[in-house]
Amino acid sequence: MGDIRRRGAVALGLTGLVAPLALALGTAPAQAATGCTTQTGPYQKQVEKFLGLTVDGKQSATDCKAIKAFQTKHGITPNIGYAGSVTWGVMDLMTKQRAVGNNPNRDGACPTNKGRIACVNLTLQLSWIQDGSRLVYGPVPVRTGRDGYETRTGLKKIYWRDKNHVSNIYNVPMPYSQFFDGGQAFHSVNLSMWNPPGSHGCVNMTPTTAKKYWDLLKTGDDVFVYGRKPGT
Repeated sequence: MGDIRRRGAVALGLTGLVAPLALALGTAPAQAATGCTTQTGPYQKQVEKFLGLTVDGKQSATDCKAIKAFQTKHGITPNIGYAGSVTWGVMDLMTKQRAVGNNPNRDGACPTNKGRIACVNLTLQLSWIQDGSRLVYGPVPVRTGRDGYETRTGLKKIYWRDKNHVSNIYNVPMPYSQFFDGGQAFHSVNLSMWNPPGSHGCVNMTPTTAKKYWDLLKTGDDVFVYGRKPGT
């Protein structure tokens, strides 16, 4: 969940891709009794297209219900069905992630001369394991450090693994922890990988992915983190 060397207060501000909806809009939109807004958002057409809705750029009860469901699923707040910058930012990231397909290292940024290595692309919030130029597993979406708690970039090595680790700062479980830089580690969380604003520095994964990484990696294996997470 975070860097065990950090003792500061939890930074909950969201910027850029994960900027607070209230800040992005100035004030929260008016809501109907159902908890759904009737207001058209600045990204209405883009959100409608992403969700397969009628693209007319006008908020409807159907639009709001679908947007609200998406927001609820991924922990985007306020989840009132407004097509704002945070919701569209998540959708845009998802679209870019899908476009990568099965060639996540097409730019050659992650080293291919290290043997087995876990790669983390902060810009696209994707991770994968490769051996030389051969893709071993992934790419999979991940959830990295939020603004002020960024996952540190560079070439690292897994130095400690703890299958049933519990954070000594946040007192929360970090299953399948594989530490590669101070208190930053791969580990599973029971959250959406698109849940803003992000972790406290760790590379969050679904339980399925974290277990797979546990099985495929070992102490001493290389990890390469590069790019910059949107909003940090």
